[in-house]
Amino acid sequence: MKAYHFLKDDMTGGYGKEPAWKVGEERTVEGELSMCKWGYHASPSWYDALGYSKGNMACLVELSGEIKKDTDKYVARTRKLIDARNAEKVLRAWACDCAERALRKGKVTDGRSWNAVKVARLYNEGKATKEELWAAARAAGDAAWDAARAAGDAGDAEIKWQKRRLNKLMKELFIGGEK
Repeated sequence: MKAYHFLKDDMTGGYGKEPAWKVGEERTVEGELSMCKWGYHASPSWYDALGYSKGNMACLVELSGEIKKDTDKYVARTRKLIDARNAEKVLRAWACDCAERALRKGKVTDGRSWNAVKVARLYNEGKATKEELWAAARAAGDAAWDAARAAGDAGDAEIKWQKRRLNKLMKELFIGGEK
């Protein structure tokens, strides 16, 4: 079964002392599978996998053997790493897209929020430093609460848009993006 997973930037899982994964590698666990406790986990979509992310390494995986399913994740006896890409820039671009939509919908005019998105995009292009990125984020901190209140909770239509947008960006990353 094809699924999605994120690893830490050093290709480790973030839990325990398991060694770093390599593309093409397959691992199997013994014992009773338990959601969130034991087995190899993955998710049915990038959006779902992002909720469990420990890093920026986006992984296409294949699950096999015994598999248990939940609404937003799986736990399997065996997981094979098919491909892995650093998605840091893609995830930042997606977050900027989502933030801009929320700012527009909330009719936010506070320049600090808009500037934080602009600086994040510039950082992705190598045109802003990490210090500038953090300074913009700190400056937008107070304004973010106002924007969140103004935009309200994300409705089903907005979440569907976010999922479609993330899937499109991730597909582009795996088709022609950097490894």
